[in-house]
Amino acid sequence: MIAFILAGGFATRLWPLTEKRAKPLLPLGGKPLISLLVEKIPPEIPVVVSTNGAFAKLFETWEDTVPLSHRVRMLIETSEKEAQKMGALGALADWVSQERIDEDILLLTGDNYLGFSITHFLSTYKKGIPLLAAFDIKDPHRASSFGTVILEKDNPTHIAGFEEKPKEPKTTLVSTGCSVLPREILPVLMEFASAHPDNVGGLFEELLRRHIPVECFVFTQPWLDIGSFSSYLEAHRLVVGERVLLEPGADVDHAACSGSVTVGRGSKVENGSLHDCIIFEDCLIEDCVLRDCIVDDRCHLKGMDLTGKMLREGTVLERE
Repeated sequence: MIAFILAGGFATRLWPLTEKRAKPLLPLGGKPLISLLVEKIPPEIPVVVSTNGAFAKLFETWEDTVPLSHRVRMLIETSEKEAQKMGALGALADWVSQERIDEDILLLTGDNYLGFSITHFLSTYKKGIPLLAAFDIKDPHRASSFGTVILEKDNPTHIAGFEEKPKEPKTTLVSTGCSVLPREILPVLMEFASAHPDNVGGLFEELLRRHIPVECFVFTQPWLDIGSFSSYLEAHRLVVGERVLLEPGADVDHAACSGSVTVGRGSKVENGSLHDCIIFEDCLIEDCVLRDCIVDDRCHLKGMDLTGKMLREGTVLERE
């Protein structure tokens, strides 16, 4: 088996944080999100990370930080803009074709936080049968914002069908960015990707259409699709918990802290208060109120109330 991580999106909903960095490289609990994912993959499984040309250098720098126990290799698309992308499924199919892949693929999306054990997930895989991880979100209203998974009544480990963002969901199981594609179905992948290069979820619908069974791994441990400001902060609270996380060279002096707080490398906070916020690297923050706030690298803030704000890299705001 080989793992393939999709990390080539431009994540425009999280701008300005993702103007110059890929979403999987956003910090979470002191590490890039993608590092948390790679650490869950059994070390005997080699990992290929697919991204675009715009983020190539950042990913190559990240690759140098991966422990030698995990074999990680970058696959760089030539695209540097959204319009040039070959699509997530297209990138996967292109890799399968170019490298003549003939083994099972653990397919992951690099912008998901997975709370369950991938080792446990893989232990439920039956050779030759596609496997999809589904999260029980428990709330029908929230489920309507995702693609939902409908299980067979007589065989609850088998998937009967899917619904894409249904107004009235039949289930609270939502599809996640974690699956196993057996080598036996790779010809179907190639054919489907040629017509639908950006429809990863559609591949599983195509398998069912061809009467190829798809099994489901249902989990209730935390899962988050980090696609918005609110979901990023939610993941931060989940990973950091009720504490203050200071990265090397960070300092907080006479500032009241509560909730989940991360202060990045080289950042300094003096006076003021922090609650549920993420401060990236090399920032100077003086006499500020930061609540539900995300501050990108190299910001200088003084005398501001920045509740619910997401600040661009290099922002300077001072109130005397």
